Amino acid sequence: MNILIIDDNTTIQQVLRDILGGTGHEIFSAYTGEEGLALLDEEEVDTVLLDVMLPKMSGLEALERIKEKYPSVPVIVITAYSSVESAIEAMKRGAFHYIPKPFKNEEILINVHKALEQRQLMQANERLMEELKRRYSFSSIIGKSPAMARVFELIRLAAPSTSNILLTGESGTGKELAARAIHLNSRRAKNPFIPVNSGSMGPELLESHLFGHVKGAFTGAVVNKKGLFEAAEGGSLFLDEIGTIPLDTQAKILRVIQEKEFMPLGGIATKKADVRIIAATNARLEALVEEGRFRQDLFYRLNVISIPLPSLREHKEDIPLLVEHFLRLYGQENHKPGLSLTPGALRQLMEYDWPGNVRELENAIERGVVLATEGSIGPDLLPSHIGRPTRPLRKAAPGEKDFSFKKVTEEYQRQLILEALDKAGGVQRRAARMLKIQPSTFNIMIKRLKIPLTPKE
Repeated sequence: MNILIIDDNTTIQQVLRDILGGTGHEIFSAYTGEEGLALLDEEEVDTVLLDVMLPKMSGLEALERIKEKYPSVPVIVITAYSSVESAIEAMKRGAFHYIPKPFKNEEILINVHKALEQRQLMQANERLMEELKRRYSFSSIIGKSPAMARVFELIRLAAPSTSNILLTGESGTGKELAARAIHLNSRRAKNPFIPVNSGSMGPELLESHLFGHVKGAFTGAVVNKKGLFEAAEGGSLFLDEIGTIPLDTQAKILRVIQEKEFMPLGGIATKKADVRIIAATNARLEALVEEGRFRQDLFYRLNVISIPLPSLREHKEDIPLLVEHFLRLYGQENHKPGLSLTPGALRQLMEYDWPGNVRELENAIERGVVLATEGSIGPDLLPSHIGRPTRPLRKAAPGEKDFSFKKVTEEYQRQLILEALDKAGGVQRRAARMLKIQPSTFNIMIKRLKIPLTPKE
């Protein structure tokens, strides 16, 4: 790693170089604050040893400029003019540590080692944040259908705001994924995102988790415990299955939203809470309000921005994209790159109604990848309840309310093309010959009927 020494004394420069010379790190030297700042602009520096008494720009001023421009770089301040006041001032301005002259070699080595450790942790945290942003960015929520385009637009507009958000939709539609995308694209991204499954805990345990408790608050409370509202300070709290929360707890959550404060169980003092709530439910909260099982005032507070997530059967045209994504993901995890689905397997995925939504599709593809012994996944590797024969074509009759000649003929054409593709192993020219039509006409029909083709890596 790279260490920068900023000191106008050439003897001190050499002493520090001698001390750090055996550590294997690259050492850079600057003799003024201006030189040090210029070098920081040119080189990636991992820690700085800074003298307080420098010509022109003082060390404390240089420290302030460094922390303003490079906040993750730890700065160790060294000076012969040791005093409590200057030490406090250096720490106030963001110094990692303060070492008075004359110093011991071991003291320098220990503190540089600690500073570099902190730098590595901060770099790891930055990489993790970037990975999280990549993983939970809008582009990682798969879908190009109009239904998903509406979801992306709502998330894009809602994320930078300070408003609470309510995500609605069936189980498995990706509500937590959407919540993470909202958090990581908000101004709170550098602070915690904490998910809570509200339906998995009893009332007392849930309140203890959310608000914390003091020692002796209830049987088993042998120590003080910090709650998740406190742990999520400055960040976002994702309350999944909000509709299952008891009314008493709802009242306490409402107080947090309105007053920005809460009281731990058994406590007598309130604590401040700067937390954005992202709630999710697979139930109709309006119906729960009418039944008296959910507070109307809390519903209005949570429902400032509502984002409905569509069920998978409402945007089946996204299934090929989702399949491609999951094939790549689980192919990498299981060292099976390049896997694809047979046309028959893809057809069955398209015809299934997916009560478990995207989560169920993900599980089905993961199973297929794990069981695959060749380069493709056929219907036999899908879960048995999915891999069933194609549904028979509905016999619609003229005169029925929903009868449409165009829809009936298009559905029949779609079935014929899918069957031909299945028999032809996905080769379009071969399938066209089976149907005795020109390959160009066949290709036009595939596009017009929006027939999904087997995903390729």
